[in-house]
Amino acid sequence: MPGLAADQDAVSLVRRVSRALNRRLSDLVGLLFHHKSAGSLGAVAGFAIAVVFAWKFLRSSPARPRRPESKRPPVGPATPDAVEPAGDSGKLTSQQIVVKRLSGCRKVSCQLLGVVFEEKTPEELQKHATVRPSVVELLLEIAKYCDLYLMETVLDDKSEENALMALESAGLFKIGGLMKEKVLFCSTEVGRTSFVRQLEADFHIDTSLDIISQLSRFIRCQLFVSSIEGGQLAANVFNSPSLEQFFS
Repeated sequence: MPGLAADQDAVSLVRRVSRALNRRLSDLVGLLFHHKSAGSLGAVAGFAIAVVFAWKFLRSSPARPRRPESKRPPVGPATPDAVEPAGDSGKLTSQQIVVKRLSGCRKVSCQLLGVVFEEKTPEELQKHATVRPSVVELLLEIAKYCDLYLMETVLDDKSEENALMALESAGLFKIGGLMKEKVLFCSTEVGRTSFVRQLEADFHIDTSLDIISQLSRFIRCQLFVSSIEGGQLAANVFNSPSLEQFFS
């Protein structure tokens, strides 16, 4: 129907504008973190007000349908009786492994390239995105236990579309607490770093040693995903060749 098609086009336009604005704002916030002397306090306040008004405008747009709020348990410290007992064989369940490895962390941020996707560079993501089958169930388990955000540095809107389409095709938005709104994009690594700090994540997963090093003072725990040893990593940084090996 013409009316329905028009509504869908409007929704798509608002989402594209929202994602583009989100990417640009993340980079600007990153610059403020790294160049605090570049502007006065009044400039920062003005920027914050502009962000609030832009966000309210996008949220109040009648063309964007309101998603039902997912009912999630309140976030709090992990307790032993929140985990199911091990089976008769004494082997830990997948939920127990996730809880143990996260060490009580309840907000997790995770890079896509090289961790969730087979692709490892932004240039590859411009052409296609492929979710690694071995991480699907693991991500769903993590999303059940904590607040999970996925993020990536991209070169264009096509890359964002490829990423979201791949995640949706893998079934990651059907069950649990992972939603499209929790997949974040930026155009620089500075933007990705600022995302993690803005979210106040207490566990971050990344393939960039530079980002891991910058965040080590602010994040409770991190996982550096690399087949190469990270050298002398901070005490709160783990090292593993892959996400699933860390949670095995």
